[in-house]
Amino acid sequence: MTAGGNRTDRHTARPPRPPEETQALRELAAAGARQLGWDAPAGEVVAWVRENFAVRDAAVACSMADLVLPHLVARQLPGVDVLFLETGYHFTETLAARDEAARSLDVTVVDVLPEQTVAEQDQAHGPELFARDPGLCCRLRKMDPLRKALANYRVWFTGVRRDEAPTRTNTPLVAWDEAHGLVKVNPVAPWSFDELTGYASRHAVPLNLLLQQGYPSIGCRPCTRPVAPGGDPRAGRWAGLAKTECGIHT
Repeated sequence: MTAGGNRTDRHTARPPRPPEETQALRELAAAGARQLGWDAPAGEVVAWVRENFAVRDAAVACSMADLVLPHLVARQLPGVDVLFLETGYHFTETLAARDEAARSLDVTVVDVLPEQTVAEQDQAHGPELFARDPGLCCRLRKMDPLRKALANYRVWFTGVRRDEAPTRTNTPLVAWDEAHGLVKVNPVAPWSFDELTGYASRHAVPLNLLLQQGYPSIGCRPCTRPVAPGGDPRAGRWAGLAKTECGIHT
């Protein structure tokens, strides 16, 4: 597979999508959901996108917990954009995985930046906003930047799996994403964690080293803790807080 590269997204404004295009995409999402059903193989899900969209219309959202989703998609959509939310709070291991994706996969890694640096946010809202108001911190550093970045695309892939959390058990393979106004595709939704790591092993796809250190779900460094063996994979995210999702997939 040919190595890609990377670039930075500084949220260039895009005009609103015309209503007729939005309706066509909504209908296409419904047709895809009917065609693929509940548990079509991941390769078939990616093939459906390839048949209905140009590669420039597609983006892969990747937290760099692993490189399985970018690898899976790039096999059929070479050169696809891979969006990485560069919050300024990531583990060194996560940044290393991002760099490896740009180096070894046929993708373009796009660093999606918040409007403010960590220092600017600290000045505006006080230090360690993640501890005092994690919802606001996630909105400023993840949700708002992603919303602006996705305005450039017509379809996006996520690595959400149904076994990750109770809030994700009903994740479809294809759906209309009302919040972002485009088609949302979740090709590995039916997979287990073992199936994910099995794919990585078969195809020599790198995994974030933190997965081997008790971090089954990896987010920002201040808000992520290791999980005891056999524990809820999401238990280490915002541990001790009444929060289980950043808000992107809810």
